[in-house]
Amino acid sequence: MLLERIEREGATVGQAIPDEIEVQGDPIDLRAFVFEIRKRETVPPGERERVDRAKKNLRRERLQRKQRIEAGEIGFEEGEALARSIIGIDRALNALEQLGSVDLESEAERQETADRKRWMQFLRKALGHADDEAGQGVGRGLGR
Repeated sequence: MLLERIEREGATVGQAIPDEIEVQGDPIDLRAFVFEIRKRETVPPGERERVDRAKKNLRRERLQRKQRIEAGEIGFEEGEALARSIIGIDRALNALEQLGSVDLESEAERQETADRKRWMQFLRKALGHADDEAGQGVGRGLGR
């Protein structure tokens, strides 16, 4: 049941990021780290490596905790605690994974703007308005 619970889609909904978690034997202020990184619009290049390393360590820790549950050599209460911690790790990973989407959205917007510009240039040329000022749209100034 615990394995099904941690693998369930939406398991992290409503769950909090743990304040502190032990990863590879070292305590980490996980909530503070995630909020520190997330409060920025984008992750600066210097911080990107730190975030990637944190995500890698969190994934490794998640796997080790899951394997302890799978082994079945722990009691119910310890299994419950591990499952809660895994869901907390998943919540933190989700928050950190979303950081890249800001950059992807900006890039998609830039591409869309460039595509629109190329399309307008094509239309101007095709309609014989290639000599119009760049600031004018197709059909503007036709009444002159």
